[in-house]
Amino acid sequence: MTSPTDKDPGLLVHAYVDGELDPAHALEFEQQLAGDPALAAQRDRIDALRRVIGERLPPPALPLALARRVEASVLGSRAAPAASSVSSRPSWRALAASVLLSLFVASGATWFVVRPSPADEVADMVLASHVRALMAPQPADVASSDQHTVKPWFNGKLPEAPQVVDLGSEGFPLIGGRIDVIGRTPVPTLVYRRRQHLISLLAIPDGKSAAEVRRAIAGYNIVSWSEKGVRYWAVSDVAAADLDAFAKAFRDASA
Repeated sequence: MTSPTDKDPGLLVHAYVDGELDPAHALEFEQQLAGDPALAAQRDRIDALRRVIGERLPPPALPLALARRVEASVLGSRAAPAASSVSSRPSWRALAASVLLSLFVASGATWFVVRPSPADEVADMVLASHVRALMAPQPADVASSDQHTVKPWFNGKLPEAPQVVDLGSEGFPLIGGRIDVIGRTPVPTLVYRRRQHLISLLAIPDGKSAAEVRRAIAGYNIVSWSEKGVRYWAVSDVAAADLDAFAKAFRDASA
């Protein structure tokens, strides 16, 4: 028998939050959450938004005229009953229609509120790529502290090699580089070190200029900024102040 967690774990988050998994599969999924910070962050976000929706979005009242049309449609009538022939006291059919419509409207509102923003979606994918690199035997496909070795390695593998700067004097030595996939797009990632912590810097081509983004997800900090048609995403478990210092050092060096 196929376990629910054999499927895409992202599809099981809602079922877990709603308590639809049996105890055995819920325990199995909790173990998976413990080993996947990005998935746990998605669970926390959905759970928090679910509570907010329950508090702030009460089911809307169903207008009487709409209730009559829904009732007529359910009964298969060709026309809605005349207003004079319908009692002002709601029937069980109208009440049922009201409940169904309320659930429909509430579910639609839930989709718009729970649906993560594009920045949140990219932040989750960036974090997942960083965590996968930490779990790999080596966090970089090309291991070198020489920027003149790392940059040419990307040539021929990607449409454009990223800008590589040496930040060793700033306390962020270059470790190497790798290629990650964000959505369906291969992107270059530079790997730096801060003491015993690794920093992944993804350079995603993006012609749009957007404001800086800062996120803290499951113990990891994320900083993002736009520069020269590239959207940079730096992620690490270093302190937020250290990651900000790294971002500033990189921007100053590449200016």
